[in-house]
Amino acid sequence: MKYSFVYFIFCFCTLISCSTTSKLATPDIPTIDYSTRLNDLGIELSTPSPPVANYVNIVQTGKLLFLAGKGPNRPQGGYITGKVGRDLTEKEGYDAARLAGIIQLSVLKDHLGDLNRVKRIVKVLGMVNAKEEFTNHPEVINGYSDLMVEVFGDKGKHARAAVGMGSLPRNIAVEIEMVVEIY
Repeated sequence: MKYSFVYFIFCFCTLISCSTTSKLATPDIPTIDYSTRLNDLGIELSTPSPPVANYVNIVQTGKLLFLAGKGPNRPQGGYITGKVGRDLTEKEGYDAARLAGIIQLSVLKDHLGDLNRVKRIVKVLGMVNAKEEFTNHPEVINGYSDLMVEVFGDKGKHARAAVGMGSLPRNIAVEIEMVVEIY
C-alpha cells in the first residue's frame, strides 16, 4: 500500500510536469494570417530578383534570418534614385524605405513559403542616400519600420539604426537590411 501511494504521487507529478513542459514548448504561432494582412493593406509581394553580385538574398543560421540590403525597386522596374534632401523630399525618402520593406517581405516569403513563420523582426539597419546637411534619417527609415509594425503588429517592432550615407549603390535612395527570428 505504501508503494502504491508513492507510485501514484510519482505518476501524478510526471503527468503535471509533462503537461507544463508541452505548454511551454508550444510556439506562439500567430493567430493573424499575414498574407491576409498584406492583402488588407493593398500590398502585393513579388518574386525577388536574384542578387546582382556575389552574395545571397538571405542567410539562415538556426532560427535567425539575415537579409541582405535591398533598395527601393519599383514593381514596374527601376529603382527610386537620388539624394534625400536634394533630389527627393523626406516624404519621398519615406516612401522609398517603405518600398524597400515590401521587397524584403518578398524575400522573406520566398524563403519561408509563409510569413506566419516570422516570430519577430529583430534588427534593422537603414541607410539613406542623403545630402550632407540632411539629418532626418530616422524619419525616412520610419517608412520601413512603420510597414513592419503594420504587417506584424508588436512583433514588427525592432532595434534599429538609421544612418546617412554619402552615396549608395547605383544612386538608390535607401538601402535596408534586417535580421528576423522565425518559428
